[in-house]
Amino acid sequence: MLTGELVLLRPLEPEDADAFWRWHNDPEVGRWLVADYHESLAQIRKRFAEREPNSYQKVEFGIETLAEGKLIGTIDLRDASPENARAELDIYLGEKDYWGGGYGTDAMRTLCRYGFEVMRLHSIALWVVAENEAAVHVYQKVGFREDGRHRESFRGVGRWHDEILMSLLEGELT
Repeated sequence: MLTGELVLLRPLEPEDADAFWRWHNDPEVGRWLVADYHESLAQIRKRFAEREPNSYQKVEFGIETLAEGKLIGTIDLRDASPENARAELDIYLGEKDYWGGGYGTDAMRTLCRYGFEVMRLHSIALWVVAENEAAVHVYQKVGFREDGRHRESFRGVGRWHDEILMSLLEGELT
């Protein structure tokens, strides 16, 4: 388990499936997620029960509050490769009551520190929808910089949005 100032990052458990099902059925929570096909609670529970173990290629953690021990989201480093020491980061806070409280920032710092120190990564990248200003702000606060833009690559409700590629190099974490 990885401990930050506000959060604990821990491996996901099968019983976490119920929270994910609830989050995925909230349109506000899923606004900036890549659209997926709706799954029943039974399907999500099955997927969680059959999860692959964490590995160098993909580590995924539940984001839990230190104070209450409440699961509020998930974060991962995926597509990691020891040959190029690079990975992509995804973060998802499903509990809206915890938005804006520093939990996402702390989770990102904690996982990036793990990526650089334990996994020996040199670069961590992510994609974010350009209009998701709150997320862009968090990423910049952690030290991520804009590398480029993929025009109209995310289909939101009713229209296409640009996505920004951002990256953080070893030594740039703030």
